[in-house]
Amino acid sequence: MKSKRYSKDFGKKEKVLNYACQTYQLSRPNKVGTVMALIRECQPKSIEEWEKWYFQKAHTDGKNPVKITKEVLKELGDRLYVKIKEIVIPEWQEAFSHLTLEDCIDYIYNLTIHRTYDGFIREKSVVTDDLAKRFPDVKFIESDPALDHAGDIDYLGQVGNKAFGIQIKPVTAQGNFGNYSSSERMKASFRDFEEKYGGKVFIIFSVDDEIKNKDILKKIEVEIKRLKGLS
Repeated sequence: MKSKRYSKDFGKKEKVLNYACQTYQLSRPNKVGTVMALIRECQPKSIEEWEKWYFQKAHTDGKNPVKITKEVLKELGDRLYVKIKEIVIPEWQEAFSHLTLEDCIDYIYNLTIHRTYDGFIREKSVVTDDLAKRFPDVKFIESDPALDHAGDIDYLGQVGNKAFGIQIKPVTAQGNFGNYSSSERMKASFRDFEEKYGGKVFIIFSVDDEIKNKDILKKIEVEIKRLKGLS
């Protein structure tokens, strides 16, 4: 018996709504709270039970948590509308008007060959030129494809019979990684990894093959010491 679905179907609008919402990070935990953690805590038997629990318990995720109300969600919807109308649509209209067949062919080729190679070299450089030299007692190995796909893990750092995970994300020199927030799905994947391997997952932001969030190195060092005590 198929369970009833409550999600609204936005049809062709879904793509633009999803794009703008993700681009401007309007559904991140710092905006709507840790929804998956909340619903698992609630274990609701009905949509009404979940809705009531959410508005009773939900707070924005950050240093200064704010209680989430229906008005807060409405304000986020208002912001989404403004972003789409004033920024997304004009940008897309300009892109559509200049798009050529050659652009599409070049994009597919570039995505498949060039970006894949750049990503591969970037990961190798961060691990072999920095992490492996900084932590010589740790064996860094590439994650298997299944784990990479399911758990968002690029490399495992083996410490005895335990391991921690590394995800490497590229950012531009002007990029502000401070606003980055892992999705609920990604957080769940990281928890699954920790249960299986014993170690935490660390996200490294790289610029020109160098680690930008240097503070992560101290956290990795602390985790290595913890895992050595467990192994």
